[in-house]
Amino acid sequence: MRTVRAARGTVLSAKGWPQEAALRMFHNNLDPEVAEHPERLVVYGGTGKAARDWPSFDRITASLRDLEGDETLLVQSGRPVGIMRTHEWAPRVLIANGNLVGDWATWPEFRRLEALGLTMYGQMTAGSWIYIGTQGILQGTYETFAAVAARLSGANGSGATLAGTLTLTAGLGGMGGAQPLAVTMNGGAAIVVECDDSRIRRRIAHGYLDVRADSLDHALALAEKARAERRPLSVGVLGNAAEVFPEVLSRGAPVDVVTDQTSAHDPLSYLPAGVAPEDWRELAAADPEAFTERARESMAAQVEAMVGFQDAGAEVFDYGNSIRDEARKGGFGRAFDFPGFVPAYIRPLFCQGKGPFRWAALSGDPADIARTDKAVLDLFPDDDHLARWIRLAGEKVAFQGLPARICWLGQGERAAAGQRFNELVASGEVSAPLAIGRDHLDTGSVASPYRETEGMRDGSDAIADWPLLNALVTTASGASWVSVHHGGGVGMGRSLHAGQVSVADGTELAAAKLERVLTNDPATGVLRHVDAGYEEAARVADEHGLRVPMREP
Repeated sequence: MRTVRAARGTVLSAKGWPQEAALRMFHNNLDPEVAEHPERLVVYGGTGKAARDWPSFDRITASLRDLEGDETLLVQSGRPVGIMRTHEWAPRVLIANGNLVGDWATWPEFRRLEALGLTMYGQMTAGSWIYIGTQGILQGTYETFAAVAARLSGANGSGATLAGTLTLTAGLGGMGGAQPLAVTMNGGAAIVVECDDSRIRRRIAHGYLDVRADSLDHALALAEKARAERRPLSVGVLGNAAEVFPEVLSRGAPVDVVTDQTSAHDPLSYLPAGVAPEDWRELAAADPEAFTERARESMAAQVEAMVGFQDAGAEVFDYGNSIRDEARKGGFGRAFDFPGFVPAYIRPLFCQGKGPFRWAALSGDPADIARTDKAVLDLFPDDDHLARWIRLAGEKVAFQGLPARICWLGQGERAAAGQRFNELVASGEVSAPLAIGRDHLDTGSVASPYRETEGMRDGSDAIADWPLLNALVTTASGASWVSVHHGGGVGMGRSLHAGQVSVADGTELAAAKLERVLTNDPATGVLRHVDAGYEEAARVADEHGLRVPMREP
């Protein structure tokens, strides 16, 4: 086993900062502080990888170090396959992960090809080299629970909290690990069920989870007391969600909010009831079809309990892991009785071009993130919600790997932040360049009918042209690296999505690229929602001068 860690400081090992940024972020994805199983190149999400295999990792590393400022590295599902002469405005890396032709886009066919060494699952930010640890999903989870608080209180969102509520959820992996901190940052109490004890202890060590309960009785006692006292507290409990959720329901515990973020998108990454964790991988490998059937039966039991909580009056939602469809396939007919989180809470933000804007300090110096935090607060002094997030993140979020930050910014705001960050690098106020990217879970970069594009007003849930257009326009606008993936978040056959990363290195060229990329990237989301008939998106398009041919005279 080798240990991978991104370089720090201002000394280049590549021929330019865009290449160096790609190299450092690629390595950062596999930092033991960041990745779930770095020895297997798995970053998060059960099977989401940064590179196909170790020989590919080594050749990607060597290629990035040797890449000229007018060359582009092509990466096909984690394997470097070519270096092309392009130009200085072109991306230094173009990545495609896990893309299969429609009829072949199934888990069995993907696994057959993966076993032959021909593909890999890139999840979203694992295979696009912009994962920043659990913080990467934290603000999206925070925003979602803030919207839940507003829904429960009947408020317009201003000042609403989860104080006096209890959330029940499951999953403390690379994505789900954000849930307990997101709940407590919103003032609530939470019980999080996890079948892997090492994940519970990891989340406590990193400050995302408060305590580990000795049993379900202990977890309920701690959480119910915190709820009664209107005190934030997150409790991790070891167990199988398919067994624990029905048990909590049968006890009539005062649960107000229910969701789940296990790796249900891939049945082989979901532990069926009755299977010991130590037997998990061996049983899944020995008979994937039988294991899938058992996993779906267990998901059906868990989702049936979630619907039971909803029938009892709780706020229940799917947090984007496709557990409802897997439960449907497992035989539960009411699996879609509760909504996904995007149509329930997030779509109004997407209409404004808002989404998960993130950046990493390539210097490795936390002081650089502190300076960028201040810059964000200075740029948007009237956004109290954003200011609260930045201050809470600075107090409560432990960095994993390279110091990084995320915040949700909208149309116009991202370009303004990018320009300011580039100025900070140019002036030396930030000691080294910044890698600026986002989650693929964004306003216009994904087609995912069980998540981001569920319930579109015009019925266009499955139209996958938009992420392709997004990747094309960010490539044309000067992004440093661009990726197109299949299946991330919800599993094979259920999504297409695109990502981009742009480097603020303090140069005039970087400033020009950032202005275009960070304007055009979220603009595809505004346009996507204008086209689907959302009035708020049309208003934002008009406000920012976005041209929409079908609305022009």
